[in-house]
Amino acid sequence: MRAQFFALDWIVLIAYFVGVMGLGLFFWKRSGSSEEFTAGGRSLPGWLCGLSIFATFLSSISYLALPGKSFVDNWNPFVFSLSIPVAAIIAIRYFMPLYRDAGEVSAYALLEKRFGVWARLYASGFYLLFQVARIGVVMYLMALPMAVIFGWDIRYVIVITGILVTAYSFVGGIVAVIWADAIQAIVLLAGAIVALYVILTGLPDPSGHEGAIGLASGMEQVIDTGRQANKFSLGDWEFFQLSEATVWVLLAYGLFENLKNFGIDQSYIQRYIASKSERDAAKSLWLSAGLYVPVSALFFFIGTSLYAWHEAYPMDTEAVRRVVAKQKLMQQGVEPEFVGRDDEESLTFSPAYEAQLSQTAAALTRKDIGDRVFPHFIAAHLPAGVSGLLVAAIFAAAMSTVSTSLNSSATLVMSDFYQRLISRNADDRQLMKVLHAATIAWGCLGTGMALFLVRVTESALDIWWPLSGVLGSGIIALFLLGVLVRAAGSRIAIASVAFGSAVIAWMVLSSSGLWPEDFAIPPSDMHPLLVIVVGTLVIVGSGFILSILAIMTSESSQN
Repeated sequence: MRAQFFALDWIVLIAYFVGVMGLGLFFWKRSGSSEEFTAGGRSLPGWLCGLSIFATFLSSISYLALPGKSFVDNWNPFVFSLSIPVAAIIAIRYFMPLYRDAGEVSAYALLEKRFGVWARLYASGFYLLFQVARIGVVMYLMALPMAVIFGWDIRYVIVITGILVTAYSFVGGIVAVIWADAIQAIVLLAGAIVALYVILTGLPDPSGHEGAIGLASGMEQVIDTGRQANKFSLGDWEFFQLSEATVWVLLAYGLFENLKNFGIDQSYIQRYIASKSERDAAKSLWLSAGLYVPVSALFFFIGTSLYAWHEAYPMDTEAVRRVVAKQKLMQQGVEPEFVGRDDEESLTFSPAYEAQLSQTAAALTRKDIGDRVFPHFIAAHLPAGVSGLLVAAIFAAAMSTVSTSLNSSATLVMSDFYQRLISRNADDRQLMKVLHAATIAWGCLGTGMALFLVRVTESALDIWWPLSGVLGSGIIALFLLGVLVRAAGSRIAIASVAFGSAVIAWMVLSSSGLWPEDFAIPPSDMHPLLVIVVGTLVIVGSGFILSILAIMTSESSQN
């Protein structure tokens, strides 16, 4: 691995940070009121909001976890992306007009009108918890490559980034966040394309000739290697196999999860509201959905290309193992011990530490190193300047998502809790204080979650997807219940959510091995990704049945 980050890399990276912080300061005066801070004056163009949604949706979860997943396994998670256009159509047709017509800055004010204040607070509360988890996962994934590239303690990277992104979200409001997202989207795409080009042209020539190969030859080599290892498989097509992540399980999960994102997620709803017209709002979602499907395929192909790279250069795999092993030892409190320098002036480990490092590295599986493979390639093989661009892209992927989460969380704290429960007649100065305080609070909570995840060893994507389903299924179910079951009132909604929550708890405890085997109800054997699907269907279905029973009871009492 290259021992240093060259001057040109630092220039690129510093220029990125200066630009992002400059945006926050530039839009400071435009976020002086609560309306500007949360909705941007409702005057932004659709293409700008679309790039912002795309950058937010991408995040470092996609930028690092998707290549890691296809490096370790196959393209099975890509099925999730295929459901995005369907979810976008439903959101544009049925959800978006509701928010535009309501004129509320909170997505969950509609739930209060339908079921009462408890529904609004329930949805907002779970959304706020969801954002703490999301910020934590995103920042953790962002910090992984920084630890690999620079050798820094991952905890310091998390804390410093948390401070920076909270600062520009605090200063610039949603306008600064959206403009920064749009710029970051361009950086993200540029970084990914450049990285793939370097991988493809750096593979060895199959004929044995030395020197760089062409782009087409590299592409052909990756496809051949991937086919032999079944890397392009989308997974099992068995329809009734619910315990595995089959194609149908991923499609169902993707449809419900993306409908939750595009239909009820506060961070997306704020972009619809910030757009200058309903047409621009629809354009923003079409643009982001249209971009994400091919871009996610790009990241999966990067992962497959890295698999071909490691097959050609097995020493790189050993290098990644040592990097991951060193990080694991640091997490266990075992610091490196040095005894001197080698011929290349690099520090050498003590024999005792080297033995621990080698033993830990040998025990690692391919899954253990998946999320670190792309960062290692960035550090070891990209030319000066390009590494800086890729590091900036990784920061951009994280910061665009985190800043959006901070702004949307602060908006809900202000509108759904402070204004609704504490001070309905608060003036704008008071509201701005609440927005600023909530931004700082959620920045601290999300950073704390990221520090907690440092000790978690599973793949980040395996952590995030089930967690997202648990925290989001009740919210999307309430919205669908309100729209699809007109006869369902507040009491029926409460009963349905309670029953659905019990089913969700059963599935989650079963998948984590905490459900007692000798209990009257056996543990669930369904895949954790189905939590949001089953939870939503149970809540809506039970609400429908209870509504029919209520109507029948009412009619019989009248007779």
